[in-house]
Amino acid sequence: MITGEKVELRPVSLDDYRRAYSWRNDEETAKLEAGSALFLFSHVPLEYLEDAYRKEILELDKREKGRFSIYTRGEQPEHIGFIEYRDVNIVSRRCTVGIGIGNKDFWGQGWGSDALKALIRYVFQTMNLRRVQLETWGGNPRAIRAYEKCGFVIEGRLREHSYIDGQYVDNIVMGLLKEDFLNLDRG
Repeated sequence: MITGEKVELRPVSLDDYRRAYSWRNDEETAKLEAGSALFLFSHVPLEYLEDAYRKEILELDKREKGRFSIYTRGEQPEHIGFIEYRDVNIVSRRCTVGIGIGNKDFWGQGWGSDALKALIRYVFQTMNLRRVQLETWGGNPRAIRAYEKCGFVIEGRLREHSYIDGQYVDNIVMGLLKEDFLNLDRG
């Protein structure tokens, strides 16, 4: 199990995927997580998620992708979201990460930042990667702040890359190098 100060990253269970049914069908939560892919991500039946669990989790090749459930630490752990690494390139020693806190009761309180730091520590120390990157849409300032708290810097902007809520919005590309994270993590 991968642990942070506030969270544990656990293997994803079928019950976790079933719990995501309400998150994915909540328009605000789904829009923040999926951006312009909202039409594919949301309004899905429970059977779809159960089938996706079999395809995406049970057949997962951890050399290419790792997906975890985010749980609060403590006596009454609660499942609050998902986090993953993907697009692993072992030659360049880099990957892409993604995170979603589905339970709105845990938004804006540092749970996502703690989960992201725990995953980053894992990919840098255990997998010996040296670069992590991510992409988000410009209409998600809470996510951008959380990523910056973890040491990510904005490396680029894809202008009018996504179509969300009837308008084109920029996508923000952010990156983090191992040495920068370790310096931030020590301090």
